[in-house]
Amino acid sequence: MGEGAKALSATITLAPNPSNKCFGCGGDNPGGMKLTFEQDNVNRRIVGRFVLGERYQGGGGFGHGGIIAVLLDEAMGKVSRFRGVRAVTAELTVEYLKPVDVTKEIEVEGRETEMNGRNIFMIGEIRDMTGMVLARGKARFVVIGQK
Repeated sequence: MGEGAKALSATITLAPNPSNKCFGCGGDNPGGMKLTFEQDNVNRRIVGRFVLGERYQGGGGFGHGGIIAVLLDEAMGKVSRFRGVRAVTAELTVEYLKPVDVTKEIEVEGRETEMNGRNIFMIGEIRDMTGMVLARGKARFVVIGQK
Protein backbone atom coordinates (compact mmCIF):
# COMPACT_ATOMS: atom_id res chain seq x y z
CA MET A 1 0.00 0.00 0.00
CA GLY A 2 1.42 3.41 -0.97
CA GLU A 3 1.70 6.45 1.30
CA GLY A 4 -1.43 8.04 -0.20
CA ALA A 5 -3.54 4.96 0.54
CA LYS A 6 -2.36 4.92 4.17
CA ALA A 7 -3.32 8.57 4.62
CA LEU A 8 -6.80 7.95 3.18
CA SER A 9 -7.50 4.98 5.46
CA ALA A 10 -6.27 6.73 8.62
CA THR A 11 -9.54 8.69 8.81
CA ILE A 12 -12.99 7.72 7.53
CA THR A 13 -15.88 10.17 7.20
CA LEU A 14 -19.06 8.87 8.80
CA ALA A 15 -21.75 10.82 6.92
CA PRO A 16 -25.46 10.38 7.68
CA ASN A 17 -26.79 7.14 6.18
CA PRO A 18 -29.68 8.08 3.86
CA SER A 19 -31.76 5.07 5.03
CA ASN A 20 -31.11 5.49 8.80
CA LYS A 21 -33.82 7.14 10.91
CA CYS A 22 -31.55 7.86 13.93
CA PHE A 23 -32.23 11.31 15.42
CA GLY A 24 -28.53 12.10 15.80
CA CYS A 25 -26.81 10.63 12.75
CA GLY A 26 -29.52 9.36 10.42
CA GLY A 27 -30.10 10.85 7.00
CA ASP A 28 -33.76 9.71 6.83
CA ASN A 29 -35.10 11.71 9.76
CA PRO A 30 -36.47 15.11 8.66
CA GLY A 31 -36.28 16.44 12.25
CA GLY A 32 -32.92 14.84 13.00
CA MET A 33 -29.51 16.43 13.47
CA LYS A 34 -27.81 14.60 10.55
CA LEU A 35 -24.43 14.63 12.29
CA THR A 36 -21.23 13.75 10.43
CA PHE A 37 -18.24 12.34 12.31
CA GLU A 38 -14.68 11.34 11.50
CA GLN A 39 -13.43 7.91 12.49
CA ASP A 40 -9.77 8.34 13.49
CA ASN A 41 -8.32 4.85 12.98
CA VAL A 42 -4.86 5.84 14.21
CA ASN A 43 -5.99 7.10 17.64
CA ARG A 44 -9.16 4.93 17.80
CA ARG A 45 -11.47 7.84 18.45
CA ILE A 46 -14.54 9.41 16.88
CA VAL A 47 -14.54 13.19 16.36
CA GLY A 48 -17.18 15.62 15.12
CA ARG A 49 -17.11 19.37 14.65
CA PHE A 50 -20.39 21.27 14.70
CA VAL A 51 -22.09 24.61 15.14
CA LEU A 52 -25.37 23.71 16.83
CA GLY A 53 -27.39 26.74 15.75
CA GLU A 54 -30.41 28.30 17.44
CA ARG A 55 -32.64 25.30 16.74
CA TYR A 56 -30.86 23.29 19.46
CA GLN A 57 -30.69 25.90 22.20
CA GLY A 58 -32.21 25.60 25.64
CA GLY A 59 -32.18 29.22 26.69
CA GLY A 60 -29.96 32.25 26.48
CA GLY A 61 -28.19 31.07 23.31
CA PHE A 62 -26.79 27.96 24.99
CA GLY A 63 -27.15 24.35 23.87
CA HIS A 64 -30.03 22.37 25.37
CA GLY A 65 -28.83 19.81 27.92
CA GLY A 66 -30.57 16.98 26.09
CA ILE A 67 -28.82 17.90 22.84
CA ILE A 68 -25.46 17.95 24.64
CA ALA A 69 -26.23 14.40 25.82
CA VAL A 70 -27.17 13.39 22.25
CA LEU A 71 -23.83 14.64 20.90
CA LEU A 72 -21.87 12.69 23.52
CA ASP A 73 -24.01 9.56 23.05
CA GLU A 74 -23.54 9.67 19.26
CA ALA A 75 -19.76 10.12 19.44
CA MET A 76 -19.30 7.44 22.09
CA GLY A 77 -21.69 5.03 20.40
CA LYS A 78 -19.76 5.12 17.14
CA VAL A 79 -16.59 3.98 18.94
CA SER A 80 -17.99 0.42 18.89
CA ARG A 81 -17.12 0.41 15.16
CA PHE A 82 -13.49 -0.24 16.13
CA ARG A 83 -14.58 -3.61 17.54
CA GLY A 84 -16.88 -4.44 14.61
CA VAL A 85 -19.94 -4.70 16.86
CA ARG A 86 -23.34 -3.08 17.31
CA ALA A 87 -23.81 -1.74 20.83
CA VAL A 88 -26.57 0.23 22.54
CA THR A 89 -26.41 2.72 25.39
CA ALA A 90 -27.07 1.13 28.77
CA GLU A 91 -25.92 4.02 31.00
CA LEU A 92 -24.96 7.61 30.23
CA THR A 93 -23.75 10.26 32.67
CA VAL A 94 -23.08 13.85 31.59
CA GLU A 95 -21.16 16.54 33.46
CA TYR A 96 -22.19 19.97 32.19
CA LEU A 97 -19.10 22.07 32.93
CA LYS A 98 -19.65 25.27 30.92
CA PRO A 99 -22.47 26.55 28.70
CA VAL A 100 -22.20 25.56 25.03
CA ASP A 101 -22.71 28.60 22.78
CA VAL A 102 -24.93 27.53 19.85
CA THR A 103 -23.26 30.05 17.52
CA LYS A 104 -19.69 28.77 18.00
CA GLU A 105 -17.96 25.70 16.59
CA ILE A 106 -17.45 22.83 19.02
CA GLU A 107 -15.59 19.53 18.87
CA VAL A 108 -17.11 16.30 20.17
CA GLU A 109 -14.87 13.29 20.82
CA GLY A 110 -15.60 9.74 21.95
CA ARG A 111 -13.22 6.89 22.84
CA GLU A 112 -13.18 3.57 24.63
CA THR A 113 -11.69 3.09 28.08
CA GLU A 114 -12.27 -0.65 28.53
CA MET A 115 -14.28 -3.69 27.53
CA ASN A 116 -15.57 -6.25 30.01
CA GLY A 117 -17.68 -9.09 28.60
CA ARG A 118 -20.42 -7.50 26.48
CA ASN A 119 -19.91 -4.10 28.13
CA ILE A 120 -17.89 -1.38 26.42
CA PHE A 121 -17.05 1.62 28.58
CA MET A 122 -16.64 4.97 26.82
CA ILE A 123 -15.75 8.54 27.62
CA GLY A 124 -16.57 11.63 25.63
CA GLU A 125 -15.90 15.34 25.68
CA ILE A 126 -17.29 18.45 24.09
CA ARG A 127 -14.69 21.21 23.72
CA ASP A 128 -14.69 24.70 22.29
CA MET A 129 -12.11 25.45 19.61
CA THR A 130 -9.60 26.68 22.23
CA GLY A 131 -9.66 23.20 23.78
CA MET A 132 -11.71 24.13 26.86
CA VAL A 133 -13.86 21.19 27.99
CA LEU A 134 -17.51 22.25 28.10
CA ALA A 135 -19.12 18.87 28.86
CA ARG A 136 -17.88 15.39 29.66
CA GLY A 137 -19.67 12.08 29.38
CA LYS A 138 -19.16 8.53 30.59
CA ALA A 139 -21.16 5.63 29.25
CA ARG A 140 -21.60 1.89 29.27
CA PHE A 141 -22.70 0.32 26.01
CA VAL A 142 -23.85 -3.28 25.67
CA VAL A 143 -22.92 -5.32 22.59
CA ILE A 144 -26.05 -6.68 20.87
CA GLY A 145 -24.42 -8.17 17.76
CA GLN A 146 -21.71 -8.07 15.12
CA LYS A 147 -21.63 -5.45 12.35
